[in-house]
Amino acid sequence: MKLSDFDFDLPDGLIATRPARPRSSARLLVAGPEAIDDLHVFDLPEVLRPGDRLVLNDTRVIPARLQGHRRRGEAEARIEATLLTDRGEGLWAALLKPLRKVKEGEVIDFGGGLSATFEGSEEGQGLLRFALSPDAFSEALAQAGRMPLPPYIEALRFPDAQDREDYQTVWARREGAVAAPTASLHFDEPLLARLREKGVEFTHVTLHVGAGTFLPVKVDDIREHRMHAEWGEVTEEAAAGISATRAAGGRVIPVGTTALRLIETAAREGAIRPWRGDTDIFITPGFPFRVADGLMTNFHLPKSTLMMLVSAFLGVERIRQVYAHAIAARYRFFSYGDASLLLPEGR
Repeated sequence: MKLSDFDFDLPDGLIATRPARPRSSARLLVAGPEAIDDLHVFDLPEVLRPGDRLVLNDTRVIPARLQGHRRRGEAEARIEATLLTDRGEGLWAALLKPLRKVKEGEVIDFGGGLSATFEGSEEGQGLLRFALSPDAFSEALAQAGRMPLPPYIEALRFPDAQDREDYQTVWARREGAVAAPTASLHFDEPLLARLREKGVEFTHVTLHVGAGTFLPVKVDDIREHRMHAEWGEVTEEAAAGISATRAAGGRVIPVGTTALRLIETAAREGAIRPWRGDTDIFITPGFPFRVADGLMTNFHLPKSTLMMLVSAFLGVERIRQVYAHAIAARYRFFSYGDASLLLPEGR
């Protein structure tokens, strides 16, 4: 298929720059093979069935965006860094702007007691060495960093203190993401309690969402696109819970494309199994889904890998209809926007 097959026109004003308050008051488009229902996220307990299982990504977003300075004698250069991947022992891969302004061995001071030595570059990414213990690093990063909002939000406004809460799920636990699993941002504690009362079950998995999720697809033939890799884990307990739900006839519904990509990675040989490592799974139309029976997700960018994923899940033509309905009904798009619940077999 061609990249143009996943394009659409998004009117001005539909990109959300702040989330709904309360979280669960966001709108929810529920789409099956025929019907489309306009609801709200707080209606989920009426849509889901007892015995259904929601798969939740428990990654925690770090304040990965840093502003610093490199000094060279009397000369000073301003450097922006976005931390990407923890290589261990204080070494991080990062996007540096401008990368050409830093030489190997130079120190970038980010303030608040946080500084790093530049140790060279790989594939356009800088390597930064932080000489702090893990606990001291986390504390200093919390002081010096800001939340790495997606570029389409930062183009409209600057990140602020409120984003530290807004751009984090209520169950975030394992630090390592530089982007939020945004479908999960719609859940709050009252909604979770109501879902438990309904008999809906929960499984936590971890996929550390990387900045690559925002990279554009630059090839016309999507088969030539190189997918970014992200670290994830499906524990033995998580795999057992998902298997039990399927055996009992319940539906497995990942909340977010990150959770879906991870559990489908762990089930590439058939049944889902415990899994740990880097996944670069690229889901396009024709993909054989083995685990997910539904998908809760936000509305995605035109010509993105996530548009390809939802098109694979519900069908290319059906997703075009769903997105046309969402635009006409003025749903809010992207990371802080509204949600959809895609059910290929219907409600």
